[in-house]
Amino acid sequence: MLDDLLAHPLVEEVCELRGTFGFMAFHGGGLEEATDVIAQQAALATGSSYYGIHQPASLKWHVPSHRIDPQHSETLSSFINHVDTVITIHGFGRQGFFTSLLLGGRNRGLATHVAQHLRTSLPAYNIVDDLGNIPADLAGQHMDNPVNRVRNYGVQIELPPRVRGASPLWWDWEGPHLTPHTQSLIDGLVRAVHTWNSSNSSTVPIAQ
Repeated sequence: MLDDLLAHPLVEEVCELRGTFGFMAFHGGGLEEATDVIAQQAALATGSSYYGIHQPASLKWHVPSHRIDPQHSETLSSFINHVDTVITIHGFGRQGFFTSLLLGGRNRGLATHVAQHLRTSLPAYNIVDDLGNIPADLAGQHMDNPVNRVRNYGVQIELPPRVRGASPLWWDWEGPHLTPHTQSLIDGLVRAVHTWNSSNSSTVPIAQ
């Protein structure tokens, strides 16, 4: 399925190799709106690497995360081999979670660290880093999920529409900048990565 998606003439596969910390948005573009913008800006601001698959708004072709397989993309493989820790940015919308950010993935130490920074940046949101409170299909625990393919694993962040600037709350927002909530999210991610990198932590708690 990934082969077919990447072969589509309007789909853009983007890889920017910088540091060994990485951000991903492989459901980016018009599929999970603004996830690529958030991941790409956070990566640039922290000197991190970035990988994204950007779809046009007219396509909305969802390949499940566990089927985003580096065997079907040399570009993705080069990214996976280059980074050792990653944050993947996703979008979701589900009743009861419209103000919740869900931090899954198998690097639970990083999830806790990022959650602390996001709670400061986004006090009006519920930042959920307890796997017991995250729906299983949004928890990013599958070992074939790209968030878990890098050496130190990573954190999968599921973002509701509001924090991505994609809800009716922002119907009259004219920009040109990102909505305040989206910018606060990026700022929190940037601080989390800077402090994580500077701590040189070698302890990586893994979800069981």
